[in-house]
Amino acid sequence: MTETDANPQSPSIHVEQTIEAIGRMHAEHRATATRHQRAVDRITSLLDGPIFIAFLTVLVLAWLFLNSVAGRLGLGPLDPPPFPWLSDALSLVSLYLVVLILTTQRRDDRLAQRRELLGLELAILSEQKIAKVIALLEEMRRDSPQIHNRVDEEADSMAQPADPQSVIEATKETRLEPAPVSRPAESG
Repeated sequence: MTETDANPQSPSIHVEQTIEAIGRMHAEHRATATRHQRAVDRITSLLDGPIFIAFLTVLVLAWLFLNSVAGRLGLGPLDPPPFPWLSDALSLVSLYLVVLILTTQRRDDRLAQRRELLGLELAILSEQKIAKVIALLEEMRRDSPQIHNRVDEEADSMAQPADPQSVIEATKETRLEPAPVSRPAESG
């Protein structure tokens, strides 16, 4: 019985290595964060849940209630309707939230770009490996006396790894070409 037969749940070594590499990339991303970035992340994580929404709702309702009750009790309301101070405070909170979100998003975008680059590099590497496998299969087919030898142009083409730069150029050209405009047939 092999090790994989004994424990079918354990991932293979290359899967474990991939998971570890991704974990290292995330750990490096966290480790390179400045003190200010970590503080912004902590603040943003506190503000991104339903507790913050509930707190803000209770605060606004309490403000409205206290100002309304103060007027009825003969005390001058601190912020009479239409509550300009409350409006200014909420505008300021909104501004801070936007800045916090943008700061956090920019940092998260850096990690996403690294992941995207890793995915692109792995796709290019995989394409090169697949081309090599096709080339080896074709070579084995040609060398095998049991298999009728024939020319397979598609396999020969697929055995050549794609040049990433030429793919980029072809993609640019495709995007730059205007789409054909279909015109309705004229009635005569």
